[in-house]
Amino acid sequence: MAQDLKSLKTQFLEYLEIEKGRSVKTVENYDHYLTRFLEHTKATSPSKLSETLVREFRMWLNRQPGTAGDMKKKTQNYYLIALRAFLKYLRKLSIESLSPEKIELAKVGGRDLDLITADELNRLMKSPAGDSLNELRDRAILELLFSTGLRVSELCSLNADIDLTRDEFSVRGKGDKVRVVFLSPSAKKAIVEYLKKRGDMGEALFVGYGASQDAARLTSRSIERIVKQHAVKAGITRKVTPHTLRHSFATDLLDGGADLRSVQALLGHANIATTQVYTHVTDKHLREIHKNFHGKRR
Repeated sequence: MAQDLKSLKTQFLEYLEIEKGRSVKTVENYDHYLTRFLEHTKATSPSKLSETLVREFRMWLNRQPGTAGDMKKKTQNYYLIALRAFLKYLRKLSIESLSPEKIELAKVGGRDLDLITADELNRLMKSPAGDSLNELRDRAILELLFSTGLRVSELCSLNADIDLTRDEFSVRGKGDKVRVVFLSPSAKKAIVEYLKKRGDMGEALFVGYGASQDAARLTSRSIERIVKQHAVKAGITRKVTPHTLRHSFATDLLDGGADLRSVQALLGHANIATTQVYTHVTDKHLREIHKNFHGKRR
């Protein structure tokens, strides 16, 4: 087995894709993060990796430009997560190197949610109001995102042979895990109307139309543009993405009284801690408790 880091990195990426079932996009990201690390450290052998090299790399990362000033701690952590996974792989092969436990992630603040109000959500849903193929498709996209809480990549992977005789279907999400999602009456109606209007034989559920697209499967970027376009049309000034509708799906369930474990399953979160980020925006009763009981003796 080759012992140089470049060859081991290639083996690791193949292992991620074939044995761990990671998506091509995830593998590409890990490749980018690890390549940058190896180029910066100039290390060629696993035994040469050290805490000092990692610390120097972290200092370098911290000074790299980001979208708003220096690179965010969250982005820096992506590099460290990839490096830690690579080191675990080396240990699995019994190759002597830096211990993965030596890699500590940077502390990041609480996650901000891109939330829109109920009124903004209603305006967004009503934005595709026409009966053209594009408008029917866009309405189906928005309704399906809010009804199911699908990730944009999961939405893009859906095929047109979806079984609409039932109000549920299975989707393969992160980590190749399968979960069941459910169709609201409005989402089901929107999909039926859209499919009825389609005349192409494309395999994908959501496709692009126009001179250059010819019923090609929509990409995540295309879906993001569609959502943004309708948010602008609906007069929503804040940033709205497909993930915003996933947030709206989760908060709507919790507002309605759903328990956290059920919402975790519906979102396909591996860890309930990820789902708990929504609880602080749905605990409206805490405001009432504060209002009713705070400061009564003053």
